[in-house]
Amino acid sequence: MKIPQKRNMSPMRKLQIEEGNGFGFDFDLRNMPLPFTKMHSLGNDFVLIDAVSAPLEMSASLATALADRHRGVGCDQVLVVEPPVEPDVDFRLRVFNADGSEAGQCGNGARCVARFLRRRGLTDKDRVAVSTDAARVTLELLERGAVRVDMGEPVFEAERIPFVPERDGHVQRLSGNGAHGEFGVLSMGNPHAVMVVDDVATVDVAGIGAGVAAHPAFPERANVGFMQVLDRRSVRLRVFERGVGETRACGSGACAAVVSGRLRRLLDAAVEVRLPGGRLRVEWRGMGAPVFLTGGAARVFDGEYDPCPEP
Repeated sequence: MKIPQKRNMSPMRKLQIEEGNGFGFDFDLRNMPLPFTKMHSLGNDFVLIDAVSAPLEMSASLATALADRHRGVGCDQVLVVEPPVEPDVDFRLRVFNADGSEAGQCGNGARCVARFLRRRGLTDKDRVAVSTDAARVTLELLERGAVRVDMGEPVFEAERIPFVPERDGHVQRLSGNGAHGEFGVLSMGNPHAVMVVDDVATVDVAGIGAGVAAHPAFPERANVGFMQVLDRRSVRLRVFERGVGETRACGSGACAAVVSGRLRRLLDAAVEVRLPGGRLRVEWRGMGAPVFLTGGAARVFDGEYDPCPEP
């Protein structure tokens, strides 16, 4: 990887990666590689692209190539920061999963975006409004690298999640497709299904998670959380993310777990969520209130993606 230098970029950069054995490239970057920043939050890692300074036409295939841990940069999600498309919003954020599918929200990624924007000199604000295809979030930069995210209100209406229910209520029973049990169903910008378990260490996260994520009741697939309640103010959580698999941490998954735990009368308004990658703080006072997510975000390195076409 090379450290990028400031330069005049073309008005639009395009890179399309074709299917086939290996990566076949048909690209026009005006002979310029693609600058990026690698960041992580509790081990949930991201490649961030500044499409404000130099507009970029991102594609699913490019996101997949960047996320590849052998021939790309390697990450769980690719985050593309663009100019705003809505009034009273500072930036637009697009979230691409490792398989190229696009997600509506990413709590851990949003915290990385806040620090990325400040470091790149794209804003000097302590509070930044960012829109995604599914939500609008407010990012607040705190001391010592922490970021507090207003994730907005959780969504429970089936058609907005989206979800096909078999009965009324937040807790739904799923069976078939490798899934069996009761799950709290909601959206935090992405569809989520949350199962309460006795011990997260012994749960078949990959098997059950894949089955629930692709269950016919979730037409756009779902992120699946497995939550072990330690007491009313702390839980352990593992999350299987659609399009990625199990990750070290999931911010929107942590929010969904606490909301589901609150609705089941298991948790207080402020909860420490312990994930494999570290700890997050989630606050939710109840119906009609937004969910707040607080945690750190770290830069790993800057670089340039300069793909070499195969013959």
